[in-house]
This record gives sequence, C-alpha cells and structure tokens, in this order.
Amino acid sequence: MALKADRLELQTDISFFYNDTATTRGGVVVHGSTAGSGAAMDQGVNLVEEKAATASDTVVGILLNDVVNKDLTRTHLNFHKDEVQKGGKVTILRKGYVVTNRITGTPSAGDPAYACHVTDGNIRKDSPGSSGNLLVGRFLSSEDEDGYAKVEINVP
Repeated sequence: MALKADRLELQTDISFFYNDTATTRGGVVVHGSTAGSGAAMDQGVNLVEEKAATASDTVVGILLNDVVNKDLTRTHLNFHKDEVQKGGKVTILRKGYVVTNRITGTPSAGDPAYACHVTDGNIRKDSPGSSGNLLVGRFLSSEDEDGYAKVEINVP
C-alpha cells in the first residue's frame, strides 16, 4: 500500500496513458518520451512513466491508480481497488495532499518534496543536481513509525 485513504484531491488530470511496468498508486510520474499536442491529447502517445527522474524530466503528478498487467480474458479489473490495465488512462493528482510511504531519505515538515533521482517514483526532500522541474510540493510531516508522511502536492 503506497497511499493511505487520508488525502485531498483538489485537481486531478485524466489525459495521460501509462504503458510502463505494473505499479502501485502513489508514485511520481513524469512525461514520457512522446506526448500528444493540441487536439491529440486523447491519443495513446500521450504517455507518463514512473522512473528515477533526471534534471531534464518534468513532473506531471502523483499516480492515483494501481496499474496492472492482467489477462483480461481470464479475469476482470478490480474496480474496488481502482485498477487500470497497463496501456490505459490513469488519474494523476496535480494539487492536494497525500499520505504515502513512497519516500527516500528522512524528511521533516516544511522540507521541499522532489521527484527522486535514485528510486523509481519515490519522493525525497532534496534532489541534488536537479532542476525545478522535479519539484512536487512540500512535506507536511515527518515519517511516522510505519514510514508514511503527509506530502502537499502542488505541481505547476
């Protein structure tokens, strides 16, 4: 479980597809190598991916769906878990807050939150050598005993 139920979703985006590996919700996603433009926003080339971010990447937001790779002829997606088949459209949080354990390092309340350049999809309090494109928001708490922290998400 990467996200707890304690979250506020002020602004979400459903215009991107996710065709990377299966993953759990709560990871930071960045623009993929291709992107649709203008009226092409609903095309499958408009991709986001979860990866160790580099200075040239731009953060899109926090993934709010579990992405799975199932044989849909044998079983169906679990809608109660908000699963999305690999290659489908995903919901991305752009503004709000989440409680997540997808954290690298030891943050404190008030620290800026960046997309991690070491671990795929994680958030960290510093991002050496990165650009402002990797800023996700700021930490609203330190980690608890289970490794969860509250993070304000404010992607420009």
